[in-house]
Amino acid sequence: MTPTTLLHPYIFRMNQLTVNSPSRSDIPINLEMATGEHWIVYGNNASGKTTLLKAIMSSYRITGGSIVYDFYPATSSRTSDNIVYLSFHDQYSCLAGNLYQLRWNQGLMSQMEAEGHHLPTVGQVLTPTSFGDNVGQQLYEALGIASLSDKLILSLSSGEFRLFQIAKILIKHPRLLILENPFAGLDTSNRQIVAHMLRTLMQASAIQLIVATCRMPHEMDGFTHVVTVDHGTITKCPVKEFHLPPTPTPEGQLPSHVRTSGEKVPDIILKMNHVDISYNGHALLRNVCWEVKKGEKWALVGSNGSGKSTLLSIICADNPQGYACDITLFGRRRGTGESIWDIKKGIGYVCPEMFRSYHRPFNVEAIVASGLYDTAGMYKKISAQDMKLITPWMEAFHIENLRHKLFTEISDGEKRMVLLTRAFVKNPLLLILDEPFHGLDANNRNLARSIIEDFCRQPGKTLIMVSHYDDDFPSCIQHRKILHKPIHP
Repeated sequence: MTPTTLLHPYIFRMNQLTVNSPSRSDIPINLEMATGEHWIVYGNNASGKTTLLKAIMSSYRITGGSIVYDFYPATSSRTSDNIVYLSFHDQYSCLAGNLYQLRWNQGLMSQMEAEGHHLPTVGQVLTPTSFGDNVGQQLYEALGIASLSDKLILSLSSGEFRLFQIAKILIKHPRLLILENPFAGLDTSNRQIVAHMLRTLMQASAIQLIVATCRMPHEMDGFTHVVTVDHGTITKCPVKEFHLPPTPTPEGQLPSHVRTSGEKVPDIILKMNHVDISYNGHALLRNVCWEVKKGEKWALVGSNGSGKSTLLSIICADNPQGYACDITLFGRRRGTGESIWDIKKGIGYVCPEMFRSYHRPFNVEAIVASGLYDTAGMYKKISAQDMKLITPWMEAFHIENLRHKLFTEISDGEKRMVLLTRAFVKNPLLLILDEPFHGLDANNRNLARSIIEDFCRQPGKTLIMVSHYDDDFPSCIQHRKILHKPIHP
């Protein structure tokens, strides 16, 4: 009997392909995605994952070899109609303005609406009928979009916004869906929801899936292959044959000036009394009381939408509603004449929203130095004293080699390390880390965790850290503050 030959054996095929990409790797790519395959693309930060994904999409000029597509049974032959790509870098990018500030500023939102800017709710963009077929309806329900329908997109938490992004992209019914770090910022429940959504896609639709990550998901059901990327070298193997490579022991070293610092620190770092925050009639925080003493190490935990980032925005004076609340920071009652810079002076802070705040052409050195002045970039020459303070931290976080590169041109994982470094450079009394390991590979997570541990061993240092992964928290954590979503009447 003659073997059956598939008329459409692959969705794309790369033959000795080279492209003109920022990574400038000259290693030819030979890779084929067979019909029915679903991939996990895995690699460390700056390993070339994004370059591969964009090569698959033909986003770069081809300098050698070829890539051939077969999008059957799609009705369009255009690559842009059939391949849809959603990355962590796209967080809040579909919205205008300085979102890090705008998200918390009700006054600015009202002003934008008065000026004719339409700020849509989730329900105005996504409805059950948007998804069309039965599978689409299942996905709409599985992602829990209905519960977000009357929320402004701009006011969604980072985790809620991730679910919204995924749902919005599915409306296009692509032939190949590429998701980069789809579990980033999601709590355990929502990671399970996304995993279920991915399984539904792989089992019940014509969509093929590529998930790119530097942190392997626990749930790999439905995926057929792991494609490992290592600085131009690409290997493909069945999921059952894949083994995670060992993670080396970190070698970070805390700068010496941190070990010898001796600031006077008040006994009570933070005190909140019955704090309430709401937007458009929706309570984000209700009756929150919290006291953080000098030297304490806290894990701030709660599900997506429970108000963790809102709470931190109040502490850091990024949320104007904080001035109407009973809050004392570093022994001073909020709203007693202090400036925003007085408040921020003792705080080192990193959060997911900062990732999108640096879109001007500053180099890495300037981004790190901006942490000394709490600005979104350096608007004056970096002084010799500034350089003396930032260089040891750049060495500690292993980003010294990025010093003169533009922040906009380095990998997403490298950007995360740069922003983490920025949080430490002024040797803060209070270190606030909101999802600090977002998008970091195991090597960088271990390095950063080691530095956090070492930093927190210094006298008088206080830590508040948010993560949805229990193994992210350093061993120095002593206390847990749990937030719950306010119950709406």
